Amino acid sequence: MFIEYGATRVLECWQDDVPKGDTTDFYGAVKAGDNEAVLFSWVEWPDKETRDAAMPKMMEDPRMDIEKNPMPFDSKRMIYSGFTPIVTLEK
Repeated sequence: MFIEYGATRVLECWQDDVPKGDTTDFYGAVKAGDNEAVLFSWVEWPDKETRDAAMPKMMEDPRMDIEKNPMPFDSKRMIYSGFTPIVTLEK
């Protein structure tokens, strides 16, 4: 759905090398239990304007109705943020 609304790339990643930290870590950030995995995802947009226009449209999209399409995880533990790139290195 992100791509339909203008995103250029979506990445969904399953934990592979996620160490437990002494002060903080991904497990603590989402209050993951011992039997839970941590996933990390991000969406790349061509610009902030496209992202800002897409978000309300996606929230109104019937596919986002949790009653009809329940999420397979606890969405209350998701962390949402927007970031502006400050360094981009590509091959």
